[in-house]
Amino acid sequence: MTKQKYIILAALGAALLGAAWMLNRPPSEARYQHTDDAYLLADYTNVAPQIGGLVAEVGVTENQPVAKGDLLAVLDDRDLRIGVETAEAATAAARAAQTTLQAQQAVQTAEIARATATIKAADAALDLARTAERRARHLVKQSSTAQKTLDEAVSALLAAEANSAASRAALDAAEAQAQVIAAQIAGADAALTQAEAGLANAKLQLSHARILAPESGIVAGAALRVGAYAAIGQTLLTIVPLDQLYIEANFRETQLAHVAAGQPVTVRVDALPGQSFTGRVASLGPASGAVFSTVAAQNATGNFTKITQRLPVRITLDPDQPGLEALRVGMSATPEIDTRR
Repeated sequence: MTKQKYIILAALGAALLGAAWMLNRPPSEARYQHTDDAYLLADYTNVAPQIGGLVAEVGVTENQPVAKGDLLAVLDDRDLRIGVETAEAATAAARAAQTTLQAQQAVQTAEIARATATIKAADAALDLARTAERRARHLVKQSSTAQKTLDEAVSALLAAEANSAASRAALDAAEAQAQVIAAQIAGADAALTQAEAGLANAKLQLSHARILAPESGIVAGAALRVGAYAAIGQTLLTIVPLDQLYIEANFRETQLAHVAAGQPVTVRVDALPGQSFTGRVASLGPASGAVFSTVAAQNATGNFTKITQRLPVRITLDPDQPGLEALRVGMSATPEIDTRR
């Protein structure tokens, strides 16, 4: 056998060995891991009213782009406006009652001051009456004055004592009334707080009649019609944020040994042949879809058949790429992960 034949046979043997190794190596050892079980998704928002009512105005149409805060619809708010006006009247009445009691409290403070001054005057008169009574009693003992003078002094002393006691009683009554007014003011403060809370709630309910976009995106599934009744919690439309698209790719468990967050991904979308996009592995799912299945797998049975499971891998697309505006939720994609980078 010639040398050339040996070389050919050696090359053929090496090729066969290489092919055998390629065919029998674990799938996870391949540098590039791809799957066609992948779809474009977005975390869309279902918009539903927080109050029930008739639709009075529709501000958007199907497939229309909207920005966060844009007006989507207006519900009939006549009952709600009446509720706000009623709450405003109740708040005004509570505030007026509070003001009246505060004025009464000021008057009562002045009354206490007057009663205190009256006590001082009565005490001064009482001291004078006591002095006059002692002087008259001393003069009567010395027969220097008539008994009538002493009787008049005693009578004046009794009147001064009574006047002093009455002044103190008036002060006690004024202070007790001040405590009553203070308690009434506390009640009025609570009533005003309650009325203000009712007004704030009425205004909040009125604001719910204007349905605003909670985020920017494209309107889809619009079920808004003027005159139709919108129930609380009923989905009226969906907002899909196309600028926040991501890919959920379901890889076989045998492919994921070397897949990690941050690895670069090349993505091809079936709807755009010949065009590819770049992205990154964002995260790996914690469990396969079978774990969350409504009907749990019964693996502990005699007729068990092993099935390779698939786990979700989330892939984010790099921003500012040509063609991103053409992508839509639900499109099929084929991502390829470079596990060596």
